[in-house]
Amino acid sequence: MNNILITGSKGQLGIALHSIEQNYPNYTCYFEDKRVLDITKPEAVEAFITTNNINVIINCAAYTHVDKAEDEEDLAAEINDIAVGNLARISKKHKVKLIHISTDYVFDGASEKPYVETDPTNPQNKYGLTKLKGEKALQKINPANAIIIRTSWLYSLNGNNFVNTMLRLFQKNKEVKVVSDQIGSPTNATDLANVLFTIIPHINTKNVAIYHYSNIGKCSWFEFAQEIANITKSECNIVPILSKDFNSKVKRPKYSLLKTEKMQQTFHIEILSWQDSLKQCLNKIK
Repeated sequence: MNNILITGSKGQLGIALHSIEQNYPNYTCYFEDKRVLDITKPEAVEAFITTNNINVIINCAAYTHVDKAEDEEDLAAEINDIAVGNLARISKKHKVKLIHISTDYVFDGASEKPYVETDPTNPQNKYGLTKLKGEKALQKINPANAIIIRTSWLYSLNGNNFVNTMLRLFQKNKEVKVVSDQIGSPTNATDLANVLFTIIPHINTKNVAIYHYSNIGKCSWFEFAQEIANITKSECNIVPILSKDFNSKVKRPKYSLLKTEKMQQTFHIEILSWQDSLKQCLNKIK
């Protein structure tokens, strides 16, 4: 029996894990958010782990407001960097498996081919920088059986994400402008949640290992929006615009496609195309 602490339980990945928990009866899950368990307070985390005999941590907690992070770097760093170091030290001390979720924003987007796990990192904004610092903190402390999973363009029917934003805008507007020169791959939070539960028994590393996970295929945000409209039969007119015309002070990677072969081969998992996975998600609201 695995006792699993899932941090950031009110985020979309935490909610996705909660929604499929019943499919994994060998796990006892503790879903905690910052109001109950603040991961920036190591004494509280360590007490929780020892009291509940936790042997796996899935760290879904993160500061993810990309724009706000430019002005709130200290807060972003506290959650994305310092707290990850706390979890790493506690995991090492108590021999707890640790799965930490990271992001495609650790890359600069200058590549012309999908990023592999060993490619040089070069974040272009404060959010990406704090997430990278968290990765490095975990690697420096280097607890056994700890992995970092970088993912991209995460969405679900819960929380703040591109899919929910588009669904709302389609209802209110006849026309929506969407960036067409940023390329990546959407990730269905439920797909990632199933992968996390599936791989837990197979995590066996002496050093921190990094993996990439997203749904298969690539698209721009504009093409992503088009597919959402097609599936939901929205008649909203979607207009492509360039990144420079998008009202944001934050530089985002132009190309952040993640190569997922290492994840697939190591854990023997199959990954759906982003289009098929998006259909599965959106069919739930019909």
